[in-house]
Amino acid sequence: MSKQLGQLMQQAKKMQERFQKMQEEVAVKTVEAQSGGGMVSCVVNGKQELVSLKISEEIWEEKDRELLEDLIVAAINDGLSKSKDMLQEEMSKITGGMPLPFNL
Repeated sequence: MSKQLGQLMQQAKKMQERFQKMQEEVAVKTVEAQSGGGMVSCVVNGKQELVSLKISEEIWEEKDRELLEDLIVAAINDGLSKSKDMLQEEMSKITGGMPLPFNL
């Protein structure tokens, strides 16, 4: 039984190392999201951080503050969602699709 436990511990250590490497790799990957037909776009990295935000000249010309705020929120939320999907996809490569008992 101790041999099986030793093998299980080895497998857990390897998986932990793979997770750590994956987290480092995903941290530098980015996704782009848009709202308002591209009037607002953003880039989010794998660490769920907003990297950049761009607002088109067109929206500035309209001078509609409420619309701009809504478009910014929509673009960022879409970027965060895409970033989470990217992270889950990378994690499923390690776990073979096995669900993990924690949220991302």
